[in-house]
Amino acid sequence: MQQLPHQAFVQDQKLIQTIKSQFTDALSEALSLIEVQAPILTIKGDGIQDDLNGVERPVSVSSKTINKQLEVVQSLAKWKRLLLARGGFQPGHGIVAQMRALRPDEESLSERHSLYVDQWDWEKVITASDRTTDYLQQAVKQIYAAMRSIDLVVAEQMGREPILPEQITFIHSETLRQRYPELNAKQREHEICKEYGAVFLMGIGGELGDGSIHDGRAPDYDDWSTPTSEGLQGLNGDILIWNPILKDAFEVSSMGIRVCKDALIRQLELRQCQYRLHMPWHQKLIQDELPLTIGGGIGQSRLIMLLLMKAHIGQVQFSVWPDEVAVGLL
Repeated sequence: MQQLPHQAFVQDQKLIQTIKSQFTDALSEALSLIEVQAPILTIKGDGIQDDLNGVERPVSVSSKTINKQLEVVQSLAKWKRLLLARGGFQPGHGIVAQMRALRPDEESLSERHSLYVDQWDWEKVITASDRTTDYLQQAVKQIYAAMRSIDLVVAEQMGREPILPEQITFIHSETLRQRYPELNAKQREHEICKEYGAVFLMGIGGELGDGSIHDGRAPDYDDWSTPTSEGLQGLNGDILIWNPILKDAFEVSSMGIRVCKDALIRQLELRQCQYRLHMPWHQKLIQDELPLTIGGGIGQSRLIMLLLMKAHIGQVQFSVWPDEVAVGLL
């Protein structure tokens, strides 16, 4: 019997709720996180706002009661670290928040890019000895195992085969560049994900051997410049999954070990953003008032879109789209 549109919508909403609820629990258990409420606004100039690739403009908000310029958050990377300091969290423990943000400077709205961003934003306190590639990869494996456990639940309910392979493959962006020197960054991601199914691509934001960068990263949250024991650089990366519907690499998470004091100063100099050292948040890090952390964001609508095998992110989230795109979306 053919499923009616209303029934299909209700089924999708139930699956969306299942994914959000069960993945929150699985992620929290895997990384020893406690869920906290996420802010939607920050004060302009306090250094907490994230500028992502360094060029995106945040949405400005004015208030009749607060005589300061406010901005809608773009992510919570620096806010989470401040909260961990205020809460006195110890190494091995952290937080997760269900972040909602606006990113009006998306270069284009596509099947995977929306003005509205929702993600599991997590952060965990670590020690100086944890600032290694091995620790980063262990955290990735824990996150991926949580994703795969939800994939198995959804696969059973949908009557499909699991999408995620059993293991995730690790490769550095410089190694990937050398493997496919004739391809651009996105083409390299396509090829490596097509081959392995699930990849953690490391070293995002730092300069590669040919002088390029694989993709942009702000200089003041992920550490993309610290040399590693493998002779490369960067303690961050992206989780990429082969999307069987789009037949392309599909980013579901950006994460990494965060900058320490030395990495912050170095990366601000590399990006010629030394003026940020005078911002309140950056001063706290320089003065050792913030803990060392690892953290990242996991796209909620991205992961849901992947697991429900949808062709467009607008099929799993309510947002605003151009007229020619909006037909058939939520």
